[in-house]
Amino acid sequence: MNWDDVRVFLSVARSGQILGAAKRLGVNHATVARRLTALENDINTKLLTRRTNGCELTHAGEEFLLSAERMEAEMLSIRSSLGDADVSISGSVRIGAPDGFGVSFLAPRLAILTARYPDLKIQLVPVPRSFSLSRREADIAITVDRPDQGRLVAKKLVDYTLCLYASRSYLAEHPAPQNIEDLAKHRLVGYVDDLVISPSLNYAPEITRDWRPAFEISSAIGQVEAVKAGAGIGILHTFIAREYSDLVPVLPERTIHRSYWLAYHESVRTLRRITAVSSFISDLVNSETGRFT
Repeated sequence: MNWDDVRVFLSVARSGQILGAAKRLGVNHATVARRLTALENDINTKLLTRRTNGCELTHAGEEFLLSAERMEAEMLSIRSSLGDADVSISGSVRIGAPDGFGVSFLAPRLAILTARYPDLKIQLVPVPRSFSLSRREADIAITVDRPDQGRLVAKKLVDYTLCLYASRSYLAEHPAPQNIEDLAKHRLVGYVDDLVISPSLNYAPEITRDWRPAFEISSAIGQVEAVKAGAGIGILHTFIAREYSDLVPVLPERTIHRSYWLAYHESVRTLRRITAVSSFISDLVNSETGRFT
């Protein structure tokens, strides 16, 4: 069995497309298709069902994927132990993060990392969705839940809080609520319920069961901008809201507590670029813990 063929299979299985895998591997799609066929012929097993809109693993393909990932982990470990992997800390690392943490906290600080390692390329994907580390949609993921599935290395980064905020301009026209019941008299800014990807992000009921926003935005940054513009009262990340002097806490005793976690697949734990980036993020958060609470 040719390891290069297995490596191509892994890329297709993770991207779900021959063309996507070809772009990631830096080869043409015909080469990818040819190597897949060679692998299937070599083991006399159909691993993928190829369709015009992508590829789907067969049952045998799903089983082979587990074995292929173990092979990959062993190859990475061997290369690292021989000093042949990531010696200069180079290559690409994709970080998947919620937009609040990714845009407001990480993005302004990642230049320090790229200056430290000129041959390292960082891809920050700060969107409100989950990432599959096994399928390599991200190399490192920042989550609001402790990962409990898959062969992952995970560590808690930091606790953070969310509170009710309004802009000074909004409060100048609408008297601040004195209790939870008063919120019913105000315009509320919230998230889009059916786009919430985790129960941990459905935090409005912790404020009130009668939370009925007039303006719903699926982005944490979008909610901050709407509240700043006077659209109403919203539940905002404290570490973001406190950066804006025009935002005022409302009913501050109503505080929501959450945590950020950092995770990556255990098959890449020996790659120096992964450990360098994850250590940088951990150290960065540790140095600014007070910002989050």
